[in-house]
Amino acid sequence: MESWTLVTGASEGLGVEFAKLAAKEKRNLILVARSEDKLNALAEELRNDAVQVEVMPTDLSDLIQTEALWARVSEGRVIDRLVNNAGIGKNSAFSRPESWAQELTSMNVNMIALTYLMKQAIPHMQGHGGGRILNVASVAGFTPGPNMAVYHATKAFVLSLSEAVAEELSGSDVTVTALCPGATATNFFDVADMDGVRLLKLAKPMSAKDVAEQGWIAARAGKRVIVTGALNKVFAFLPRVTPRRVTTFVASKIMGKAH
Repeated sequence: MESWTLVTGASEGLGVEFAKLAAKEKRNLILVARSEDKLNALAEELRNDAVQVEVMPTDLSDLIQTEALWARVSEGRVIDRLVNNAGIGKNSAFSRPESWAQELTSMNVNMIALTYLMKQAIPHMQGHGGGRILNVASVAGFTPGPNMAVYHATKAFVLSLSEAVAEELSGSDVTVTALCPGATATNFFDVADMDGVRLLKLAKPMSAKDVAEQGWIAARAGKRVIVTGALNKVFAFLPRVTPRRVTTFVASKIMGKAH
């Protein structure tokens, strides 16, 4: 059976860059996102005599669709690379009831779908010669995030899960890598209603291409955690030496909107 790379959130941003990196290595691709038109356009760009590309539109906030996705992709194929890139956030005070729907979607995509695909992929990879799993976490996973409390919590989950499972798999032919970028030049900030957030004024967001390349290289090497960008490395380190209340206060200022 042929080997394939599965990329979620592949319609834009980091997902597009991961797909391009896989295609550059002549890896067959399965592209997953909600937008079928965008996936088809990317597939046409990447497909050639050496690279097969399949498009599988899926709403990963729906577990039934996520289960059906894995059943479909794993039938007659070897998935030896899984990139759990899909992620959703929302900048909003936690006390606002109207933000619940998007926060629930965020939890379902960022945690439930990612965990399910990991749980299915690991034994599949173990039975087919090994593989690499790359989970897109965030520097947000290192600290609580007032004004984006649910998003930060989901990324803390992804980081913790990735590191724990990586340890369980230590010495095996399957590795798990958590990619922890900071602000990245994608449309995430528009979707998350982050216009005016102080974070975006502190430093220029890294390009999606640079972030994806660093994550891809780290996953290929079997590295457990990769934090991109010098300032993000500082943000990731500070919670280790700073009282959590201070860290949370600083995060509230950074994630708040300038008035």
